[in-house]
Amino acid sequence: MAERDTQRKVLAVLAGGLVLGVGIGVTLAAWNDSEFAAGTFTAGSFNLEGSTSATTGYANHNVDLGQTAAALVFELPTVASSMSPGDVVYAPFWVRLDSTTTNSATLVPSGITAGTGGNEANLSYTVTAIDAGDACDATAAGTVVASGTTLSAQTGATSVPLTEGTPAGTAGTPVQLCFAVTAGAGLTQGATATATWEFTATSTAD
Repeated sequence: MAERDTQRKVLAVLAGGLVLGVGIGVTLAAWNDSEFAAGTFTAGSFNLEGSTSATTGYANHNVDLGQTAAALVFELPTVASSMSPGDVVYAPFWVRLDSTTTNSATLVPSGITAGTGGNEANLSYTVTAIDAGDACDATAAGTVVASGTTLSAQTGATSVPLTEGTPAGTAGTPVQLCFAVTAGAGLTQGATATATWEFTATSTAD
């Protein structure tokens, strides 16, 4: 009998321990708590546009997207359709960040693609960034962003800043790119040449 009573007491203690253990677990769980934080992130907009006029006609001319390159109008002091060796012709092109753009940017020449015609090797060029209101002619002065000894080459790639519009919802300040193309001594009579310049704008942190 004494042995049975002892076993009952041990079992009773063990049972009490189990119950006590469950009670401690429930008590600890009641002290757990959590906090959550969430963030919503919306990307801004970014778009470069260009025009052969200082104030009107701005549009997208991205050849890689199937759009047509802007047709530069070369003139002064002669016209590009009747060049002779030593002649220099000029054409302005304005670029700016459009009204939806929310960041400033840097603009850099990213390449030139020469077309056919036969005179690509006999024409050299420079592209100079000048103030939007300045004349694109022999007096043009500014930052030379690209140049080439032929219409198939490009040396130098100097970036220029582009500013977003202020206030928001307005277009940025235009930058004028002045193209100057010079005919070399080997210019072939009656032959033509074409070239497409590419410029890339990259968003910068404000």
